[in-house]
Amino acid sequence: MIGTTRLVLALATFAVATPILALWQLAATRSGWLDQRRAPRLWHRLIVRLLGFRIHVHGQPAKDRPLLIVANHISWTDIMVVGSLVDVHFVAKSELAGWPIIGKLAQLQRTVFVERDRRRRSGEQASEIASRLVDGDPMVLFAEGSTSDGNLLLPFKSTLFGAAQMALDAQPGEPIAIQPVAIAYTRLQGLPMGRQHRVHAAWIGDRVLLPHIRELLSEGAIDLEVRFGEPVSFDAGASRKAVAREIETRVRAMMTESLRQPR
Repeated sequence: MIGTTRLVLALATFAVATPILALWQLAATRSGWLDQRRAPRLWHRLIVRLLGFRIHVHGQPAKDRPLLIVANHISWTDIMVVGSLVDVHFVAKSELAGWPIIGKLAQLQRTVFVERDRRRRSGEQASEIASRLVDGDPMVLFAEGSTSDGNLLLPFKSTLFGAAQMALDAQPGEPIAIQPVAIAYTRLQGLPMGRQHRVHAAWIGDRVLLPHIRELLSEGAIDLEVRFGEPVSFDAGASRKAVAREIETRVRAMMTESLRQPR
């Protein structure tokens, strides 16, 4: 009964607040009179609150610009979690653009949509990310290219790290900061999640989205940790693949620490 009540209240709040914030963001992007960062930040914080997430933060977002934040990816909720903590723009799979409501909201937040399976477009897509970096937009890249089960880190794909090289070429002498970020879902109803329980928070592959949303809204009370690591400087002579491996190593270490000793 409590779960059903939470679900109904959460959906009602979402239905009322989302159109208001979407119109706010639309006015902000078209007029330039309003802060384009405020509505997305409020929406992300609202979703995190409705889901019953408790976020424990270690470290802090880098103030360096240009800034590319590289994180692991467990669920669609990662976007709301990171977006509730820092004003950023996301790099997301092109399929997201077609999702009802969420796709339109992502477009309003100026998400860069990429087709990871089309290698011929990788240079063009990295160029778009680079342009945004040069303009001063902090961009978030989920470098695994897919969601994991929350227990292990998938190998990072280095292709879109090429955006850092392109941004560097566009403004020689000014290094690009690449900040590793680890996300770990650690507790459910206050109890530490084991390997078998972390899939509750994860959204993997072809799992149907709506039942997953319903489960999260009905149960709530999930603790998670977000660790912001020290940025790596991508400067002249840096290797895209070597930097990708370094960032992957740092994210894995931070994620492992969160899972072993959850707050």
